[in-house]
Amino acid sequence: MSCYYPARADINLDAIVHNLRTIESALSGQQIMAIVKADAYGHGRSQVARACLNAGVNFFGVAQLGEALTLRNELGAGPNILTWIYAPGAPLVRAIEANIDISVGAFWALEEVEKAARAVGQPARIHLKADTGMARGGFNGSDMAEAARQARKLENNGLARVVGLWSHLARADEPESDFTDVQVKRFEAARSAVSSAGIDVQLHHLAASSGALWHPAARYDMVRPGAALYGISPSPAMGTAAQLNLRGAMQLSATVIVDRTVPAGTGISYGHSAVTDKETRLGVVPLGYEDGIDRMASNTAPLVINGHRTTVTGRVCMDQFVTELPEGAKAGDTAYLFGDAQDGLPTADDWAVATKTIGWEVITRIGARVPRYYHGTGAPRS
Repeated sequence: MSCYYPARADINLDAIVHNLRTIESALSGQQIMAIVKADAYGHGRSQVARACLNAGVNFFGVAQLGEALTLRNELGAGPNILTWIYAPGAPLVRAIEANIDISVGAFWALEEVEKAARAVGQPARIHLKADTGMARGGFNGSDMAEAARQARKLENNGLARVVGLWSHLARADEPESDFTDVQVKRFEAARSAVSSAGIDVQLHHLAASSGALWHPAARYDMVRPGAALYGISPSPAMGTAAQLNLRGAMQLSATVIVDRTVPAGTGISYGHSAVTDKETRLGVVPLGYEDGIDRMASNTAPLVINGHRTTVTGRVCMDQFVTELPEGAKAGDTAYLFGDAQDGLPTADDWAVATKTIGWEVITRIGARVPRYYHGTGAPRS
């Protein structure tokens, strides 16, 4: 970002590779599909993908077809890319030409893949998607045999190659739930239907971060870490990021732009939801809800200034918020909102608790006008 901005998000690519290694250590030889959707959870799709590629990852997942096409341009030929969100009439021709893997979880999608493959004159690489319990996409169990039959027909006609079969876990982050076992059984039924149709699937994949870390039966041939890759615990109730040996990859900070002393009884920000009970030093931090700072952070979310913890004070505004300054703090000092616990900072998970959400929402909502600065390149595989 060439223009001046008094806040920044520092992205530690080596922390991402560290997290990748932590995930690998929980596996037994499965491949990893690094999920870099939503601009790599706000960290920068191209930079994160290149760091993971340098570390030995050769498969990437992005939700939107447009993201996949852009990522192909950024990485060039070679790495595998899977996309799964597109609508009828989407440019599947471009996806096939770019050698992008396409998720297919509806009969209309099979028809559109067939049409696009005929237009291109080469087979589409597809991953059949089974709905095993999310109810947001994929073939119903009762439709899986017919879907597999149609996919096999496309293979026979040289219009498709069924590379993968996949689904997504709904409750793998809930230690008290046994629904993951139910989904594994449903996925096995889908595997049987596809196999019975005569399709030889290379890659079966069901587990994202939670499944990869805690559900061995769901790991199959490949896992798809997202949140854990960026240092977010998939379930703080099952283990914090630090306990899981995950490093926070994004550090969000801003320069304090105001320091002033106000008397007791001073109302702070809109609605005066905070009022000083004594003479107080206040500072202003130039980040607000336009930058992705949730208004739920008002009067609750933590930050660190000069090594001391304080909190957001009063309501978060569009471009700024107020905080009580630690002793000696002044304009020009740095306010750290969240980062890696090993650096003594609040984490994105801490902000999630404060704002009643999840850690990956905290990091993905940081706005594009906050400049990203990159550190490290990712250690190559030894």
